Order: sequence, then C-alpha cells, then structure tokens
Amino acid sequence: MLIVTTNDLPGYRVVKHLGMVRGLTVRSRSVVGNIGASIQILFGGHISLYTKLAEEARQEAFDQLVRQAEERGANAILAMRYDANEIASAVTEVLAYGTAVVVEPV
Repeated sequence: MLIVTTNDLPGYRVVKHLGMVRGLTVRSRSVVGNIGASIQILFGGHISLYTKLAEEARQEAFDQLVRQAEERGANAILAMRYDANEIASAVTEVLAYGTAVVVEPV
C-alpha cells in the first residue's frame, strides 16, 4: 500500500478512484496516567505519557484507514491527513483520512 500526503503519486497514474476512506479512534488516558502526566507537567519539558497516547491513537486510526482502503481494493491512498479534536476533558478523537485509489506505474 502506497500512502502519500500529496494529491498525486509521481511515477504512477490513477486508474480508479474508490472514494474517501477513514480510520477513527477515541482515546483517553487513565486516571493513573493523568496523575503521572501531571507530575511530568510540574517539571516541564516532554510529556512522554501524552506523547505515547497520541502516537498510539494515530497508529490505531492509520491502521483502520489502511484496512478500509484494502477492503475496497485500493493499492494506494492519496491526500492522507490526520485530524484530532478534544471531545471532553482528556478524551481525544483522532481521524485519519484520504482518498483510496488504484494506481499503476507510468
């Protein structure tokens, strides 16, 4: 699976558009995790607990995106993007989306 953030894929031509695909996850940190992160916040700098949560959420959304594209028969995703929103305190939605296509080398 080829995945790019651009609207085209140099060296390939799109032979079929399969539509938008997406992966969505909603994650939160446990109370214990929030306490640990709060301690890190007191000392400043990199908040590793939140970084780990963000990376896991993005990876989960990305994996769902790829799975949906594969189910439609795509071999590439164009214009892939992430979007994130806070739904509630310490609850974040992460969306990965793009256009599923079939490409072939030029």
